[in-house]
Amino acid sequence: MKYITRTVWVLSLISLFTDTASEMLYPVMPAFLKSIGFSVLLIGVLEGVAEATAGLSKGYFGKLSDTTGRRVPFVRLGYSISAVSKPMLAAFVYPLWIFFARTLDRLGKGIRTGARDAILSGEASPETKGKVFGFHRSMDTMGAVLGPLIALIFLYFHPHHYKMLFLVAFLPGLIAIATSFYLKKEKNAPPVQKARVTFFSFLNYWRTSPPIYRRVVAGMLIFAVFNSSDFFLLLKIKQAGLNDTWVIGVYIFYNIIYALFSFPLGVLGDKIGLKSIFLLGLALFAVVYSAIAFNSNIYIFLILFFLYGTYAAATDGISKAWITNITDKKDAATAIGTLTGFQSICAMLASSLTGLVWSIFGATAAFVTTGIATVCVIIYFLTVPKPEIHKFVVASS
Repeated sequence: MKYITRTVWVLSLISLFTDTASEMLYPVMPAFLKSIGFSVLLIGVLEGVAEATAGLSKGYFGKLSDTTGRRVPFVRLGYSISAVSKPMLAAFVYPLWIFFARTLDRLGKGIRTGARDAILSGEASPETKGKVFGFHRSMDTMGAVLGPLIALIFLYFHPHHYKMLFLVAFLPGLIAIATSFYLKKEKNAPPVQKARVTFFSFLNYWRTSPPIYRRVVAGMLIFAVFNSSDFFLLLKIKQAGLNDTWVIGVYIFYNIIYALFSFPLGVLGDKIGLKSIFLLGLALFAVVYSAIAFNSNIYIFLILFFLYGTYAAATDGISKAWITNITDKKDAATAIGTLTGFQSICAMLASSLTGLVWSIFGATAAFVTTGIATVCVIIYFLTVPKPEIHKFVVASS
């Protein structure tokens, strides 16, 4: 695997350790939040605000990374902030403090994402983007396997000791910070532009970006409006009568599938087209959300989370590889930051809307609505032409 360079390995290991820390907390957060008085609607608002913060900062810091020509400092700072936010959750249980700590974690993600993905894109050719992004996603998602496993073992011996778990999660975060110092800083990288970067200056990229970029991103954003936080899937299986151990176990199973399939689907995407793999993922998503609305059987849940893990593997890294293949190399961080910025705003709407629909009409209505909307998005993407990636490579060389 000569296309998996040292830099790709280092970034992948950093992501693995960081995701281990984050995913130790993710599957137990719904139960923790409800235990301190959060309603389903408030959980939706919390996740929405946190993701919107991440998204807007992704756009700004992605643009700043492209403007300064720097990548590594943004990666280090972003991962450091996310690591520090974990023990903060153990300090107080006041809603405003929880909002602050959770948002700080997402801010760290926003700072690092565009720069990190631009580095990954720079380490690949258009013909190996699926492989590189797929490999990174597989390593990242292995953290989502290790994290819940550690949480499961910890809570087995210390039931409901959520605050202590938040402190334990700080350790892999520290390892991630240490690993980031193995990244080589850019040597003599002068600013490529001298324009002042304001917080919303990345929005200008939408106007100047290639038409194919706008068409692809438009479809992804429509999907994002209906793709709410996974918290709601975990709440659904929790309401079906599964205890915390089963909930975490199902989540671990989902992430194992996600990790195992990300790289092979990236390889397949390079062969048959990234768009084809992405549409396969959306189709699986529609099936999962439509079926889970009416299910309460643990074995069916396992099948659905197998499909859900495959969906994630077919869309997450693939979408970034697709985006970097249809944009200029010098704008890579801005292009991804703009996409993820808009996506996070949509995620805020999606999580808040899902929480509202769930509260008023019930879980079935919330999931079925998402499934139907996803089918409409698939139809839209079928009208998007195959991108001509080579002209963007020439333009950026």
